[in-house]
Amino acid sequence: MKPTLGRNLIRRAMLGAALMLLAPASAPADEPVEQVTAEIDGRDLRVYRYHPDGCAAPSILLVFHGNSRAAKSYLNSAREIADQGCFIVYSPLFDRDRFPNWTYHRGGLVRDGQLQPEEDWTASMVDDLMDWARQQEGLPEADGYLFGHSAGAQFLSRVAAYALPDDVSRIILANPSSYVMPSEEEEVPYGYGGLPEPEAEGWMRDYLAAPITIYLGEEDTGSKDLTTNPPALRQGQNRLDRGERTFEAARMAAESKGWPFNWSLVHADDVGHSARGMLGAEEMVEALGF
Repeated sequence: MKPTLGRNLIRRAMLGAALMLLAPASAPADEPVEQVTAEIDGRDLRVYRYHPDGCAAPSILLVFHGNSRAAKSYLNSAREIADQGCFIVYSPLFDRDRFPNWTYHRGGLVRDGQLQPEEDWTASMVDDLMDWARQQEGLPEADGYLFGHSAGAQFLSRVAAYALPDDVSRIILANPSSYVMPSEEEEVPYGYGGLPEPEAEGWMRDYLAAPITIYLGEEDTGSKDLTTNPPALRQGQNRLDRGERTFEAARMAAESKGWPFNWSLVHADDVGHSARGMLGAEEMVEALGF
């Protein structure tokens, strides 16, 4: 169930006023972060959880870490927005041993050039993870939001493109190195080439209609840890460039096919490749769709 316009306006006003007062210079203390275990598709995930105080009607925000695999640090970076915006935050750890880059960053779709069975895709875990979080809270109709930064945003791009959850209010892709392009000319997991034709077209249409925010740091123009394989390089020279080009390519693809297009493009001023900077920026309110 998506929030009503009135609820969005109230939350936007509250977040906008509160974020003006944020002091990002010091990290919040670790407590009261909890560690819990989620069993998702037969796999145990360590998950960090944070409950804001005095929140009568919370939404759920799943935060997906970057290549550092620092799930707890990402959770702490999200605590200010959680307190001000009434979000219960869950941050799952996709450890490097069980979830190497092809499994996490690129959603587990392709290994050594071979498309994997759909039931094994890591991207498919997110829908069940959101359902699990709602069950944990006893809030089956809570609004759900997904935020990923860097590698986490690469992962969520694959989630949105190939395994779109049933009911989320916003998917925020912050500063990824690569995206799924709405094109059958690029092979999966960078496009829809190589997928069965009926599924590919249906997934692409759903992808373009999904409530996605491409959320870019204006200063994220460096090359550190930037994916530089040919499909990624075709998207642009740096993360800022790739995000802007992907948004425009998606807009044009939807327009050419006469399909709905519900993406947003949001820039965070004076922020580079920083999850804390992106989560703490004033523009995070707009990225959430408020």
